[in-house]
Amino acid sequence: MFMGEYHHNIDQKGRVIVPAKFREHLGDSFVITRGLDQCLFGYPIDEWKLLEDKLKALPLTKKDARAFTRFFFSGATECELDKQGRVNLPSTLTKYASLEKECVILGVSNRVEIWSKTLWEDYFTQSEDSFAELAENMIGFDI
Repeated sequence: MFMGEYHHNIDQKGRVIVPAKFREHLGDSFVITRGLDQCLFGYPIDEWKLLEDKLKALPLTKKDARAFTRFFFSGATECELDKQGRVNLPSTLTKYASLEKECVILGVSNRVEIWSKTLWEDYFTQSEDSFAELAENMIGFDI
């Protein structure tokens, strides 16, 4: 399980250090793709396969299903860590997520999210006030 918030910088070659606590769970090879809310999602291969199976089960006749799977899979790339624990992010993904220098890497249960520091701060500020309301509106959710 992934959890926590870590701040790192992306170097000029598009590499970012993956927090040591995440490396073990990601494994030797993992998948990074476009996420929701203009961040990147990173999945261990076993989690990616589960998600892939769910998305393959969506009806091809539904326009939204085609659009989402196209968006999700076209941005996906299999990645490996280098000896320093860094991952090289493709330029298409850094552009999508507005990643320039400072970024925030989050552990979110079964996935890792990589955010632009600015976008994360904006998102967090906007969501912070509605956190209790979100929890209340989730059916059967108790903290």
